[in-house]
Amino acid sequence: MLLLEENEASEVLRHLDPEEVRVLGSEMYNAAQADELTVASALGRFVDGSREVSALTPRADRKIRTVMSEALGPARADNLLAGISPQRSREILTMLRWMEVEALSTLLADEHPQVGAVILSALPSEMAAQVLVPIDNERQADLLFRTARLGSISAEAIEDIEAILAQVESARKPSSSFALGGQGDVAKIVNNLPRTVGEGVLRMMRKKDKQLAAAIEDEMFVFEDLNQLEAKSLGAVLRGVEAATLALALKGADSALSDRFLATMSARAAETIRDELTEMAPVKREEVEAARKAIVAIARAMAATGEIMLGGKSDDYV
Repeated sequence: MLLLEENEASEVLRHLDPEEVRVLGSEMYNAAQADELTVASALGRFVDGSREVSALTPRADRKIRTVMSEALGPARADNLLAGISPQRSREILTMLRWMEVEALSTLLADEHPQVGAVILSALPSEMAAQVLVPIDNERQADLLFRTARLGSISAEAIEDIEAILAQVESARKPSSSFALGGQGDVAKIVNNLPRTVGEGVLRMMRKKDKQLAAAIEDEMFVFEDLNQLEAKSLGAVLRGVEAATLALALKGADSALSDRFLATMSARAAETIRDELTEMAPVKREEVEAARKAIVAIARAMAATGEIMLGGKSDDYV
């Protein structure tokens, strides 16, 4: 790709799936550092592989369309090719892979289930699963049942999907937007306020919306932030945590974070945690998150009584 002209590389990218574009983009960055021998070897493999590709494949769709248009006229050719061109069907279905998951979920919930089944079948399995999650169980089952029984897709079904996508696209353009704000941004702002000011702001927010204030506090200090505590403070927090809870919280954690936690404990206690982690069977992510939140809650309680100091700017003293 890096050896092609920019317009040629762009043309290649237009024919790839979203995931393929992401992977190729990453590899292009890596390839920029490759030495001459590696580049020559890669080009050799590409040339060998390209010999196996049919010489009739490139631009076949364009040539067929040109021949049909000259023979029948543009209007009649378009009508005929609409029903027989596999390229057009593939392009329409490929468009679905570039849509946002939320938009596709709405489509599947609102449109006829048979149309939804066609849409679902055109998506990669992981993306299809994400699209199904927000939909009610009965609708999920119906969509999957219809998807399982799909055979060939008629030209009419493709036209229906094309019309739906056109409506979605036209509805999205006037309201194009980008994300701003949110609980995470507010948490960062409060963390940068002087401590007493931040506490005052949160008190006022609790009066307006307790749930929102609690969510912001959750974002202000998370489990990984415990690694920023001084060794003495971290050790004080962990002494109030049961071994089983700590082992569960460290399941799947970064090794550097785990080592830091265990370094604040006695050799015997640290060995106990390591043994529990080694013998622990796979656990649900929700259980790990619950254990981590429990430890963060202990840290917050200790900070409230002044035993330790969490994140946030300290007030100025003279």
